[in-house]
Amino acid sequence: MYLTIGVTAHRDLVATEIPVLESRVRGFLQGLQARFPDLELELLSPLAAGGDQLVARVALDLGVSLIAVLPMAQSEYERDFESSEELRRFRGLIDAAGRVVELPLHDGSELTPDATAASIRDRQYAQAGVFISNHCQVLLALWDGHELPLVGGTAQVIRYHLSAVMEGFEAPDTSAHLLADSENDLACHIVCSRDRPKGEPAAGLKPMEQYWITSQHGRLPGADMPAEYAIMLDRLQAFERDRARLEAADLEGRGLLDDELPGAPPPESARYVEALHVAADRLALKYQKRVNRGLYGIHTLAILMGLVFIVYSEYPAPDFLVWIFLALFFAGVALHVAGDRREWHRKYLDYRALAEALRVQFYWNLAGVVEANSVAFAYENFLQKQDVELGWIRHVMRAASLLRTRGEEADPAWTGWVIERWVGDTGSGGQLAYYSRKEVQNSNNYHRTEWLGRVCLWSGIGIAFILGLASGVLSESQQAILLVLMGMLPLIAGVRDTISHKKAEKELIKQYRFMARIFTNARQLLRGSTDLAFRRRVLKALGEAALEEGAEWILMHRSRPLEHQGLS
Repeated sequence: MYLTIGVTAHRDLVATEIPVLESRVRGFLQGLQARFPDLELELLSPLAAGGDQLVARVALDLGVSLIAVLPMAQSEYERDFESSEELRRFRGLIDAAGRVVELPLHDGSELTPDATAASIRDRQYAQAGVFISNHCQVLLALWDGHELPLVGGTAQVIRYHLSAVMEGFEAPDTSAHLLADSENDLACHIVCSRDRPKGEPAAGLKPMEQYWITSQHGRLPGADMPAEYAIMLDRLQAFERDRARLEAADLEGRGLLDDELPGAPPPESARYVEALHVAADRLALKYQKRVNRGLYGIHTLAILMGLVFIVYSEYPAPDFLVWIFLALFFAGVALHVAGDRREWHRKYLDYRALAEALRVQFYWNLAGVVEANSVAFAYENFLQKQDVELGWIRHVMRAASLLRTRGEEADPAWTGWVIERWVGDTGSGGQLAYYSRKEVQNSNNYHRTEWLGRVCLWSGIGIAFILGLASGVLSESQQAILLVLMGMLPLIAGVRDTISHKKAEKELIKQYRFMARIFTNARQLLRGSTDLAFRRRVLKALGEAALEEGAEWILMHRSRPLEHQGLS
């Protein structure tokens, strides 16, 4: 898993500042390497002359992977280099790059060999800035701090990173998350001058100063990353650590691809998404088991504590029962503390939400739902209603989106395959069968909880009648046993009801029923049409519904953590 750094920088750096800039950039990258040792650094850069190339050279010296993001075809892009030395450096960096991404022409633009229209080229540079901003976790800016209106310029790229708005450039629709808090607005600003008249930094800034910039906090001095963004990247790193610990046997036979594939091989990006999905799915199951064991363990201890207390109060019991009671209590506390410190509940929810989001991303990639030429990150709205700490899930998806080849249409043969594997039918595989099965399962569990509650209620009433009518017949020991039962039955029913609430069984019945209807409707629409564009529209709507369901699911369960209050 990579920590991806995007770059935007001026071309006309001051020669005397370059050594210090290199030192600042080196310190910044080394700081990230030290802070997040389990995440490999990856640099996205257009490799323009000046700051872009400076950062790329430093990054390569530190062993950082380089992805060149070219705003247009390389042969056309090379026309913008003013000297043979700049061009030589550019070609050397291209050779050193691990990948080269040539972005398609924006909005039907056309660049012919004699095309020199600045507006067309500016839109291509703006598109490159949008792409880099959308696919990095941190944007590194070598910037003088002046707010200039040049489309595709450094100032406009930074503004887009902070606000999702770039004046003069029609970026992909961002209206759905325009007002939401963004987790992808973190930028590191290293102040520099420009080699031109009046090239000094903006008022209040000095060359070589370093700041963190976010849309919420504005400009923050110092080298320490804002805490909420550090937590988010810590969770990205925790996922990578957990993924590395998975045994190979845990991952075998768990993929979304099967042996019956259409003739066309799956793209590299789809295989990468599948690998991430398998890891997230296995980790979610692992931590789900731990959460369930903790849940049942704590409540079993609560029942035993209740039994010890009732026996102690009803019988002339020995004093050691007090120590048993305390031992049970502290065992429950220890179980809760272990789960809390190891983040069982948080990891279970996060990894399950990630796995289901990656499922959508996988099938969308194969079916060609995301527009082939789009430079946007198609999943920006996912979990926007949640707090910024969940942004790491979208960061995983950004890494997968970065691998998607722009400008290449998906093979139509995959669309039918996706429909059968993803949607499926009630009697076979697919999500339709899954949601139908889970609705029945949760309904049965909830009805059992209700049945147990009624049994315990009427049993308690029956025991009360027995004690009232036969008190003169029953011995003291018999009466004590009945009193113990009267105390234990409602406790057992209450514990089972609490477990049902913690697992959200009642709420999930409605949610699974709704999703089953959604997939049923999608199945009917897909069966009734052979039009490829329409089928992709249906799959897009289906994926959006699945992502929304995942957001609702995690919101519901985050309010039901593993707790030990019931023991007190």
